[in-house]
Amino acid sequence: MTTFTWIIIGIFVVLVILLIVGVLISANSERSLVEQRLGQYLQGEGVGDAQTDGSALTDWVNKRVEKSSTGDRISRQLARADLKFKVAEYFALILISSIGTGVIAWLLSGSNIGLRGGISFVAGAVIGTLFPPGYVRRQQKKRLNKFNDQLSDMLNLTVNGLRAGYSTMQAMEAVSKELPTPISDEFRRVVQEMQLGVPMDTALDNLYRRIPSDDLDFVITAINVQREVGGNLSEILDTISFTIRERVRIKGEIRVLTAQVRTSGSAMALIPIVLVGFLWFLNPEYMNSFFDKGIWCGVGALSLAGSLIISGYFVMMRIADIEV
Repeated sequence: MTTFTWIIIGIFVVLVILLIVGVLISANSERSLVEQRLGQYLQGEGVGDAQTDGSALTDWVNKRVEKSSTGDRISRQLARADLKFKVAEYFALILISSIGTGVIAWLLSGSNIGLRGGISFVAGAVIGTLFPPGYVRRQQKKRLNKFNDQLSDMLNLTVNGLRAGYSTMQAMEAVSKELPTPISDEFRRVVQEMQLGVPMDTALDNLYRRIPSDDLDFVITAINVQREVGGNLSEILDTISFTIRERVRIKGEIRVLTAQVRTSGSAMALIPIVLVGFLWFLNPEYMNSFFDKGIWCGVGALSLAGSLIISGYFVMMRIADIEV
């Protein structure tokens, strides 16, 4: 291999090492950014002032990025997925994933510096850019589904606590101690905010901002209405608990009935894309026939085919997505 190829391989190895180190450091972080800020007040003044996470450069970039609307939106998405990344680290992860995947595609294409190598690098970079956002969305959906499954148990525990004479805050504290994650972590944050003097409705709004669940919205609305106009909160939550259990049961049945449609849609969308990828690397002569009439003709044909595949996939997923 040429010197240029070895340089590219060396850069790729360094990027992979940085990616692994960053993931390990973020995964081993014990508390999220919100919990660290709360911990400064719960553990005493001055605690944590002498220690900061990450380098000065990372903190500087993170502060600049978080001031923008995009940074605020990404920070909220990371919080919903319960990932310990800062916004700047998340952007760095996307950059590393994009460059790394592009280099892998370029190496698989035969380390060609010409048109074929350029198309391989660009296609790999675009695909690599989609990996981190896809993982974040997957973690959000997984955590939201787990939270919704635990919500009925949370309501039962809250109703029993209220009937035993607990206040609403004491019932939430019992939820944070008795139930598993993620619902215990979220209600622990709510209790910590209320202990710091945050009003209950604001703390619950913050909870809904982290967990955008329709079932949770029912619960928060019931608690806020009861605090304003009064009433038997335990009976209200008991009724909501029955409604949520029925919704979870119906959603499970719908998920089973539509599993074939979802699997078929995913398979039909992935097979052409995977087949094109294999042919691009294993039989380049056949794929080069797309570009016989010019590069833009081939790119246009492949782009049109890809857009039709993606449109068909989303249409099938939309058909299988039944509102309850």
